[in-house]
Amino acid sequence: MKRYLSIFVVLVLLIGLGSSVLAEKATINMFISMPEYSDAIHELIDAYQEVKPDVTINYETTQNDYPTLLKVKLNSGDLPDIFASTSGKEIELYKEYSRDLSDQPLMETMLPAIKEAMTDANGDGMYGIAIKGNYFGLIYNKDLFEQADITKFPETISELEIAIEKLEAEGITPFSSGFGEWWVFKHVFQHFMAAATDDVPALIQKFEKGEAKIKDYPELYDNFFRFVDLVKEHGDAKPLESSLNTEISSFATGRAAMIIGQGPWVEDSIKEIDPGLKIGFAGYPVSEDPSQSQVITGADQAVRISKESDVLPEVLDFVNWWYTSDYGKAWFADVAGVVPPIAVDVESDYAIINQGSAAVEKKGSAPLGIIYSTDAFHSAFGETMQAYVGGAADKEATCTIIEKLWMEIDGEK
Repeated sequence: MKRYLSIFVVLVLLIGLGSSVLAEKATINMFISMPEYSDAIHELIDAYQEVKPDVTINYETTQNDYPTLLKVKLNSGDLPDIFASTSGKEIELYKEYSRDLSDQPLMETMLPAIKEAMTDANGDGMYGIAIKGNYFGLIYNKDLFEQADITKFPETISELEIAIEKLEAEGITPFSSGFGEWWVFKHVFQHFMAAATDDVPALIQKFEKGEAKIKDYPELYDNFFRFVDLVKEHGDAKPLESSLNTEISSFATGRAAMIIGQGPWVEDSIKEIDPGLKIGFAGYPVSEDPSQSQVITGADQAVRISKESDVLPEVLDFVNWWYTSDYGKAWFADVAGVVPPIAVDVESDYAIINQGSAAVEKKGSAPLGIIYSTDAFHSAFGETMQAYVGGAADKEATCTIIEKLWMEIDGEK
């Protein structure tokens, strides 16, 4: 009898051990935007799988159609374990699907400004993490500016027009636009929004309610459209065919002196083509007031955790490791080459990050306006501006469409 009992106990233990081993195997599905960081994300995943070999992370990324594809997955009940949105307004949009991370160890490392962008409309909870802090501004080729005898980067629209003349006199194309990418327009527009008001979120709410008109704000109606016209007139031969890759290639090979709508994420690609290129980074000239030419810093993207994930413990383990392990903390600056969203004492090797930091220290940062509208609006806004660039609509019609989109997409339903 004792012999049978012993065999039974051993079998129970083996069954229990087998269940435990099986329970440790997990597959995390990660679908996020920001394909410019795909190589860095793959390195992050490889490093984690050395720590947790029984966890498989399926990583998928896209950019142009990400909001639409995410909604398709959401509506089909196929929400990934890890997904992405913009921060700010879209935190609330996907709040019901997202795990509140307030109780997680990673909170201890996240910078206060990043935390603020991840809270809900009431300033509560923490519904995302950031792959990066960021800088937004104009990227320029210092050597080409020196060749054109431009000793100081233009801080006003008038100075920009003079710089354009000097560059073209040397046979240098001033701009590559990226106008074929809808998101380039939102990155640029926020600088002009910051010049138009001291309270960007309040002004956007007025547009959403139909209580504001673009024409009433010269920084938007005159200056923003003037800037877009300048880039179109003094840039790519076919601006609507100009993509992110076009900008990188044109800039890195010296065919264009400036690229717009970009930030630190393009520096690696530029340096792969020309390691010795001297990159400059500055705020956009948005008015005739030099003090308004500021770079923008902050976290514009949020990585979300599905609260209904079948492997939620494993997902939380992964993101906590990302934010708190030695490798994870070093990954932001050393591998991804981004502004770390966590408190770290490291110096960057990236010119854009260093110059962005210096610019903020000198002149402050303009507000990160893109987080106060959804990507659904931004996508429609970008497509509307593409129609303007292509000549399908004039400025008046374009402004009317944008005002309507604000109300229809982001306004109260």
